[in-house]
Amino acid sequence: MPARSAPSDPAAKDKIMTRLRSAEGHLRGVLQMVEQDGYCIDVLRQTKAIHAALAKVEALLLDRHLRACVTRAVRSEKAQDRARVIAELLDIYQVKGLRDR
Repeated sequence: MPARSAPSDPAAKDKIMTRLRSAEGHLRGVLQMVEQDGYCIDVLRQTKAIHAALAKVEALLLDRHLRACVTRAVRSEKAQDRARVIAELLDIYQVKGLRDR
């Protein structure tokens, strides 16, 4: 079974960490705004920024996963490794009906 750890890519990790810190900062801001009864539209703007930051994190992680983990498994001689990475992706994106093919 292939390693189940993230590939070593310091540049990609830095980008991911930057986006996560951005989302964390926005989330702290939202907490404070709600605590202080901030204007709803201002809070919603911040939650949209959080969603955008997390969407970018997901895209970066997916890119890294496809280029390293999935590529390694697809090139594996073990059919179970290939099936596993496909099933993981289908599961995380909740694709129904395709997993059993």
